[in-house]
Amino acid sequence: MDIHKLYHLFLPYFRSKRLHRFFQLLAPSPKTLLLDVGGYPWVWEGAKFPGRVIQSNLSFPPAIRKGYPQDLLVVADGLKLPFDDQSVDIGFSNSVIEHLHSFDNQKLFAAELRRVARQLWVQTPARWFWIEPHLMTPFIHFLSKPMQRRMLRYFSIWGLVKKPTRQEIDAFLSEVRLLTAGDMRVLFPDCEILRERVLGFTKSFIAVRLDHHRPRGTLH
Repeated sequence: MDIHKLYHLFLPYFRSKRLHRFFQLLAPSPKTLLLDVGGYPWVWEGAKFPGRVIQSNLSFPPAIRKGYPQDLLVVADGLKLPFDDQSVDIGFSNSVIEHLHSFDNQKLFAAELRRVARQLWVQTPARWFWIEPHLMTPFIHFLSKPMQRRMLRYFSIWGLVKKPTRQEIDAFLSEVRLLTAGDMRVLFPDCEILRERVLGFTKSFIAVRLDHHRPRGTLH
């Protein structure tokens, strides 16, 4: 079975709730220009976003290049975005910042989003939630990296379904760095950090910055 088919059993539920909250708080209009860093157009399919969405990613599959306006596809590194300061209305990123290998890279990514966008919406899984979302396995991400390296292949749903090689396991452990609430406050000092909760536990964080005319402390 493809691991992505398992993800799609539950991801649409959380994504729809998250987008509903996004529309409520940021209230985009037909004039809104949104920059989605690290995403793909299918995130917005059916979302009825009223404005324009620019997709920025390291690469795009051929199917997307054929079926999506080329001027709205930008091949770029999220650590060095080719956009002017405050040139887009909303900077958006969903479950990307945890895939950048190091806290230094995460700082660069956050700084670039804060630089180019007037408003922000940046979501990432919470480090201390009891299920690791990429592995779909409880508690395994609380172990040391050497312990995870030994266990991921046979003691995680990701490992059992994907059957990764040793190199793929090492690549995953090098790539994914989940964030805490403290990390998010450091990365996004001018944002409010919202929490998505499941059964009372914080599943994800969302850094939100509204326009500069709206005072902080007004998000619910």
